[in-house]
Amino acid sequence: MDRKYIESSMIRSIGFDSASSTLEIEFNSGAVWQYSDFPESEWHLFESTDSQGKFFHSNIKSQYSEYQVG
Repeated sequence: MDRKYIESSMIRSIGFDSASSTLEIEFNSGAVWQYSDFPESEWHLFESTDSQGKFFHSNIKSQYSEYQVG
């Protein structure tokens, strides 16, 4: 999955696959996680928010099925 690099104290890059509704986040630790059944509308909000870290904690973490892939 293609990811774009962002300026964040906790997240290095983010990507979204609309065909499978999968969000992928690479954290600054190097860990890569995928979140299933992630709505495209949420992706647009996440991508454009001022703080992806805050958005992650408020709207993504523990809200979607998650799998560590790297």
